[in-house]
Amino acid sequence: MNFRARHHSGEPLVLPNVWDAASARIVEQAGAEAVATTSAGVAWSLGVPDGDRLTADDAAAVVARVVRAVDVPVTADIESGYGDVGATVRKVRAAGAVGVNIEDGASAEPGRIAAARAAGGDIFINARIDTFLLGVGEVEETVDRARRYLDAGADGIFVPGVVDPDVIARLVDAIPAPLNVMVWAGAPSVAELAKLGVRRISLGAAIAQAAYSLVRDAAAEILRYGTYDTTRAELTHGDLNTAFVH
Repeated sequence: MNFRARHHSGEPLVLPNVWDAASARIVEQAGAEAVATTSAGVAWSLGVPDGDRLTADDAAAVVARVVRAVDVPVTADIESGYGDVGATVRKVRAAGAVGVNIEDGASAEPGRIAAARAAGGDIFINARIDTFLLGVGEVEETVDRARRYLDAGADGIFVPGVVDPDVIARLVDAIPAPLNVMVWAGAPSVAELAKLGVRRISLGAAIAQAAYSLVRDAAAEILRYGTYDTTRAELTHGDLNTAFVH
């Protein structure tokens, strides 16, 4: 699958985000056309909080393990770039990633996108705009940032924190690039988002949060009640072992 071209044809590209080799392989076997990492899930799995606390080397090492585990394209969430954006992009590209997400936070500085473009060759750059996520702007500010990032070399625009259909429709109409939205329980369905013109749909940290919630609940059950019902699972030991036999 041509990762870049896939953003412009067919139904939206759906990315159930992963955080390690096992979650990546399971997502691939569920039918995902590509795999995207979640920086939050990766950070938690390595014992640090989300929010640019990872090192570029740690992030790239996870990407390398994910790439080895799957046969589909992998795109990496590199937060705001872990300092030297160009160096980080080169590391994750060398690890096998074909795309990156770069977030802007409260700042609208396009320099990180330009640095990623200069270092990344043909890597797909998905510029994340946090206006809705942080409440620092609405549609006009989002569109203004999107145009600046596209001018700096971004290929797609990611606007997490917005699921209102009317707002999404306005963003699709105003941004001349594939739009990525993040979904969670209660958000519009993939079919509804497709009708609005969304080209890429991701779950962010939602699957990782659900998985770690299961860990908490199973641990609490045995420690408090001495029972184990929470650990009932459809994936067997054998299923997980054979998942890695290519």
